[in-house]
Amino acid sequence: MMDSGHPMKHEIENEKVKDLLAFIYGAEAAPAILARLEKMLAHYAGRIPPAASAHYFDESDAVLITYGDMVQRPGEAPLRTLGGFLENHLSGVVKGVHLLPFYPYTSDDGFSVVDYAVVDPALGDWSDVTAIGRSFRLMFDAVINHISAESGWFKAFLAGDPHYRRFFHAIDPGEDLSAVFRPRALPLLTEVQTVSGPRHVWTTFSDDQIDLNFAEPEVFLAIVDLLLFYVQQGAGLIRLDAIGFMWKEIGTTCIHLPQTHALIQLFRAIMDEIAPQVVLVTETNVPHLDNISYFGDGTNEAQMVYNFSLPPLTLHAFHTGNAGILSEWARTLTLPSDRVTFFNFLASHDGIGLTPARGLLPEAAVEAIAERVLRLGGRVSYRNNPDGSQSPYELNINYFDALADPDRPDEDPGRMASRFLCAQAIMLALRGMPGIYFHSLFGSRGWPEGVAETGRARTINREKLAINRLEAELADSTSLRHRIFAGYRRLLRARTGSPAFHPTGEQEILQLHPAVFAVWRQDIARREEVICLQNVSEAAAVIPLPAGRYEDLLTGQGHGSDAPLRLDPHQVSWLRRVD
Repeated sequence: MMDSGHPMKHEIENEKVKDLLAFIYGAEAAPAILARLEKMLAHYAGRIPPAASAHYFDESDAVLITYGDMVQRPGEAPLRTLGGFLENHLSGVVKGVHLLPFYPYTSDDGFSVVDYAVVDPALGDWSDVTAIGRSFRLMFDAVINHISAESGWFKAFLAGDPHYRRFFHAIDPGEDLSAVFRPRALPLLTEVQTVSGPRHVWTTFSDDQIDLNFAEPEVFLAIVDLLLFYVQQGAGLIRLDAIGFMWKEIGTTCIHLPQTHALIQLFRAIMDEIAPQVVLVTETNVPHLDNISYFGDGTNEAQMVYNFSLPPLTLHAFHTGNAGILSEWARTLTLPSDRVTFFNFLASHDGIGLTPARGLLPEAAVEAIAERVLRLGGRVSYRNNPDGSQSPYELNINYFDALADPDRPDEDPGRMASRFLCAQAIMLALRGMPGIYFHSLFGSRGWPEGVAETGRARTINREKLAINRLEAELADSTSLRHRIFAGYRRLLRARTGSPAFHPTGEQEILQLHPAVFAVWRQDIARREEVICLQNVSEAAAVIPLPAGRYEDLLTGQGHGSDAPLRLDPHQVSWLRRVD
């Protein structure tokens, strides 16, 4: 990160940076902050390679989401093991790799960071990270809403270091905080002992995750320094974790406040100035309209937002055998510009959020999904409501298992695999960049033993795998992992091979059959069209095709509009128009 020294001054020509600083910190303080920011940019200007182009993404982009130690070999640094596995199995299959927090941490599987700028020695070192970055586009996590209670920053706060005095929110517990939105059923304030006595600090997520105070300019500057350091270390995408909670103002919900959007706009303006190839990705597990607000005007905030409503709505479609609500929502997926897109995903290291489904699904349907997940052996996490009741906010279950039928515990694995790949095809077909969780790519099942071991529901989807066992299963043509991986590779290659799947290309949701999720895609040059058909039901569906001749990108088979098309249960057909 930035050291002391006297680099050449780097003038920020963007007037919006000055205006944003004045809005957040006041007109009087803004010039001094700007001067320090310019010095920081000058420091990094010679350390960040210039962008080869302003390219953000294309149809070949797909990101694998993985922990640094998801695959392990005795006696080898896990990041090195992961790098070798990626080279051997995923070169040409995915272009990007999202390394979940690989920094030293104390809880939450990495999301309570002790030191933002250090690679956890248990995983490897920076050379292992940069080695992966030579073959894959890297996404780093910026866990900047909060930091570990064991971090140097917070320890300095407890010790009374004046530099860190305002790095955190020390709140009078008598304050009325009833308006604050609570994502978890945990206390908002945590009592800590400082050199000057007990204080209560703001802890949105847990007593080990202390929220940073962005109203303090020193925090803002330290985080900008961190983001630029990540770019220097090879980050091409930066995931802004839990970013909606970044600004606190008592008397408000303390989520999605104008200052939060202004800070993201500052991060974007700074990146546009010094590293315009870097993509900011906002992670906001909230209702859809709030989520997409982080696109800003299409040029000034995140280039990508997590499409959080997609996982629960897709699950609902398969549970009911009806794609109607999913299709209705997907018709609203417009983009404010051709410089932004969705980060589409179905599974991640976390559970399946239900908050983004509220307002889109009836409450009874949300409750039904939660009940089904419990019957399938999953877990459901709850949050407190203002009236004292609780609502399910997250399903903790592997996505493969969440699609299963609890009334058929001995269901044929091949049938389950077809259903799972059909769900993944929906995610891959939609406009946006796909994010694929490691366990989804290889058809992993849930890990209840891990939940029993850690006591944390989210562990059910975070199993670490012995590389020798995983590679043996992938080599076995009769295994579930082999079947899922082969099917996923086929889908990804079809997607990469067609410009119609460009993340900002044209999209229209078609109404062809209640059980079929049908999406028409066209490339940005308007030269290629593909109709993607996914049957979400347990019954065959016969549908008419729009006029024309087609070739199935997955099978090579020809089809024409002169005869209706039959889709078997959970069949996927991606039809490229050829006439």
